[in-house]
Amino acid sequence: MILTIYTATTMIIIAYLLGSIPSAVWIGKKYYGIDIREHGSKNAGTTNMLRVLGRRAALPVFALDFLKGFVAVTVIELMQYDVLIGQNDLINLKIVAVFAAVLGHIFPIFAGFRGGKGVATLVGAVTGIYPPVALLCFGVWFVMLMVSHYVSLSSMIAGCCFPVFTLISPKVNGSVPFVVFSFVIAILLIYTHRKNIERLKAGTESKIYIWKPRRIKPGEGPETNGKDPDRE
Repeated sequence: MILTIYTATTMIIIAYLLGSIPSAVWIGKKYYGIDIREHGSKNAGTTNMLRVLGRRAALPVFALDFLKGFVAVTVIELMQYDVLIGQNDLINLKIVAVFAAVLGHIFPIFAGFRGGKGVATLVGAVTGIYPPVALLCFGVWFVMLMVSHYVSLSSMIAGCCFPVFTLISPKVNGSVPFVVFSFVIAILLIYTHRKNIERLKAGTESKIYIWKPRRIKPGEGPETNGKDPDRE
């Protein structure tokens, strides 16, 4: 029993440490010479990286943040080999690991406890527990982003859909802890985006255009000014 508690505690600490990997901060400093937390929304996350440094910087940040959440949860699977851990215990430990990883992203020990909002890490962690629900939420997020161009609004709506999708999913709606977890996550997403809500109401929230078409002036061709448009 003592060994089980020790192992479970170690797994949760590992989840926090994985979440604490400040990918946006490290990439910003190493490859762009800036601390992303001093620019834009001052948030160490994918959206701010996209807004300040562009897609080339934002994509690896999203991938790493997603991956650390996914690994933080899937590593808990090792606990299934402990005879004292049942399936319900395993799910409960995964839920705790999600909170630990997201907490690590928001308050990273490797970056002075100043991180991001943890949305990408959360998506990765939920994918590690039950991929179908995560994919449905991602679909909602993507559609809303294409329609509104507001990442914050898309994240909040997708987060609010999380408990709805959980309740209609037969494989997880029987797990009371997971259902409660989905509602807590939705509430936390609204809370962490409270400043974005204020900006949305004021009409000052920044929009993100992932595929913004390049405007070509009349008479301008590919060879204008000797520039290759594919390199713009």
